[in-house]
Amino acid sequence: MKEHEIELGTGIGNIRFGYSMQQVKDIMGEPEEIEESDEEDEFEHKAWNYWEQGYSFFFDREDDYRLSCIQTEDPEVILFGKKVFDMPAKEVMALLKQQGLTDFETEKLETGETRYSFERQMIDIYVEDDQLLAINFGVFIDDDLEVQWPDNS
Repeated sequence: MKEHEIELGTGIGNIRFGYSMQQVKDIMGEPEEIEESDEEDEFEHKAWNYWEQGYSFFFDREDDYRLSCIQTEDPEVILFGKKVFDMPAKEVMALLKQQGLTDFETEKLETGETRYSFERQMIDIYVEDDQLLAINFGVFIDDDLEVQWPDNS
């Protein structure tokens, strides 16, 4: 089912990077919580949290508050044709490698989970005890740090 399918650099289902807050609201409804970034944050942004559905949408100020990043814990999510939340994390990593995502950084977080960051593909996966906890993915950025908005956004 397409509505839960992650397309790296593009979005998920019918929600595409570059959408305005209104376009996201038209699809998702009112967010359960809106968070504003702190003064110390590197990027000023708003996060719209849909805890029930397992999604957070991030809108950066420097991108005129267009959708630039999505984090999900939705167990229905599909990545590269697989329901990745149903798989052990090492299988998810093998799937990513199979798709050419081989260059990543690993960070053990204070909260106990491990974050694998694939900077070129703009995706982070959060893992604990061989279990996928969350996927965070964003719009592609080229070598000149220019945002590569998907078509039709």
